[in-house]
Formats: sequence, C-alpha cells, structure tokens
Amino acid sequence: MELEAIVAVYADWGIGANGTQPVVLRADRAHFRTVTGSAAVIVGRRTMEDFPGGRPLKGRYNIVVTRQELDIEGAEVVHSTEEALAAAARQERCLVIGGASVYRQFFPYLKRVYITKIDLVPHSDSFFPDLDALDGWVCADQGDQLVKKV
Repeated sequence: MELEAIVAVYADWGIGANGTQPVVLRADRAHFRTVTGSAAVIVGRRTMEDFPGGRPLKGRYNIVVTRQELDIEGAEVVHSTEEALAAAARQERCLVIGGASVYRQFFPYLKRVYITKIDLVPHSDSFFPDLDALDGWVCADQGDQLVKKV
C-alpha cells in the first residue's frame, strides 16, 4: 500500500486558520468525497472535530491520531506514527487528510498527493509544504496529483 494525501491549499500553501478552512469550495468537497471514497483515512483528532457533527467520516475506515486516551465510535484511535502506519497497512488504500501536524508527521511516507489549489490568500495559520518548490515532486497530470519521484 502506498500512502497518499489529499489537501486543498491556498496560493500561499495555507490550509487553514483557527482549526478550520477559511474558504471552502463545494466542488472541492465533492472531489474529496470521490477521491477518498471507501478508502481508509488518517486524520488528527482536532481536524476530525471540525467534520460535520465532530464525528468520523462515513463510508471510510477512520484512523484518528491523538495523544489523548479516547474511544471514538467509528474510528481506530492511534497514538503514534508507527501505530497509524500499521493500521493503514491493513487497508487496501489510505489517505492522510489533515490537519497540518498530521500532514507533517506522515509527509516522509507519502507517495502521492491530490491537491486542489485555490487562487486566494485568506489568513492561514497552518500550511502544507510547497510541493512546487520541493525537489522530488512532479505533477502527474493536468489534474491535482503531485507524486514523489522514485
């Protein structure tokens, strides 16, 4: 299994402020649902709390990374990168879906990133690495995929 990620970024590679997305596009949300489909997702607890109802995403195997001792209905709770990778390895497909600290934590393991670029610069206090400026990442198609060179 190759670990993937999906993210919407603003022109400055910002991804959010105060625990939420300042600008949300309906088309991007639909794209997110399509790409993540029935896959497993790795998500931080705080990002999950920003989901509708603060609950795990329906139709996906949710792996929630947190330092807290929690029992979250509909999710496997893990406390380390290694635990999350082990849980992901049991799945056919897995995508990291945020937030910023979770993206950073799993960045070395990513092989593909689906990116929606939003041509705005709202205030952001969290950022995704600028893959356009990093060696080793190339655009795989006209769509939204950047893949790591092997």
